[in-house]
Amino acid sequence: MTVMDDWLTAAGAELGVDPADVPVQAVLDLARDVAHQVLRPGAPVSAYLLGLAVGRGADPATAAARLTELAGTWPVELGGDRNPG
Repeated sequence: MTVMDDWLTAAGAELGVDPADVPVQAVLDLARDVAHQVLRPGAPVSAYLLGLAVGRGADPATAAARLTELAGTWPVELGGDRNPG
């Protein structure tokens, strides 16, 4: 078991969520894409938005893909910094 597995088990128990229902890689990929292509603080907020959408019935993979696509097309002039440095 990994630290992530341990955390998801404990956090899931705290919130009454089965860790098997968490699309971990999709959430991590979304957070990475938003952090790198839009702005870092947008990553956890976007993950929260994804959770709200899924809680309201959205398909997790579809919702994550839509947000990832949006992040990928986010204009630099609106705050995205694709070449930080």
